[in-house]
Amino acid sequence: MKGITIEKDTIVYYGNAAGYVSGNKAMVDPLFESQEMQDFLNRQKDISEVKWVDGVFDRLSNGQKEAHELTLLKNCRIWQLKPESDILMRFISYDQMKKDFGEPNPQDYQVVYDGEVESNSLEAIYTKFNTAHPPGYTGHSLSMSDVVELYDGEGSQFHYCDRFGFKQIDFEAPSQTQTMQL
Repeated sequence: MKGITIEKDTIVYYGNAAGYVSGNKAMVDPLFESQEMQDFLNRQKDISEVKWVDGVFDRLSNGQKEAHELTLLKNCRIWQLKPESDILMRFISYDQMKKDFGEPNPQDYQVVYDGEVESNSLEAIYTKFNTAHPPGYTGHSLSMSDVVELYDGEGSQFHYCDRFGFKQIDFEAPSQTQTMQL
């Protein structure tokens, strides 16, 4: 038995599906992070980037056997109302927010989390940020009036946490760059 191979875009580590290759990226579960795995991946000419992503082994083991069946994960930002925002804006439905205050305004919000999560599913993200806050999370449990941003190199999608589920919204974040005045 070979130690580490790539079979149909799946990285196999001693018989276990450890990750997958998509384009020039390798997504590998940290469970398999070792010098041997790193050396193997470095020798692959068509792999220019390696990402160690929790949950890859589980997803591969639970029926998503082929790399093309796996969805590339987006990064996630959780936006919550700033402490100085109007108290009446908190924990209300999208319809109530729109009626009383207009569309959610990014200037009223702050980012309380920015990082990777194991899923692009809004329901899974909701559960995670209510039951198992990841390291670096500084907000309260995800609730109505919060905004979940899923983003990648191609752009962002914003979702208002509503009474039942999520509502996709236009929510342009303030520019990350500052201009210098002379």
